[in-house]
Amino acid sequence: MRMLVVSLLSWWYGAGWRDQIHLVSERLAKAADRYSISLLLRSLFSPFRQISAGSVSGPLDARMRALFDKLISRFIGAMVRTTIIIVGSVALLLGVIFGALRLIIWPVLPLLPLAGLIMTMSGWIPW
Repeated sequence: MRMLVVSLLSWWYGAGWRDQIHLVSERLAKAADRYSISLLLRSLFSPFRQISAGSVSGPLDARMRALFDKLISRFIGAMVRTTIIIVGSVALLLGVIFGALRLIIWPVLPLLPLAGLIMTMSGWIPW
């Protein structure tokens, strides 16, 4: 029995701790890749899903229409990308906060059943 407790604690504060750090960093890397904030910032004012973004030759009316089409497409692209940048930043911030909490709570977790037993024996009630 003693060996079981020792091996559990050695895993918990050794390989288990490294696994948690790896899981948190992997989750943050996936979120950063999913939102691609740096790529969105580089292409912030690029046209949004514009099929014909080439130059237009012809009458002034056709060139003005193409110019306004490109401007509207760039405005929509900037709005969509800005929204995704904000959402991605919030998601990454929450991921960092919850990941840090997970790593802070991890070493204390094995002590919680013992603390609960001590509180139960002392008659402590949580309200």
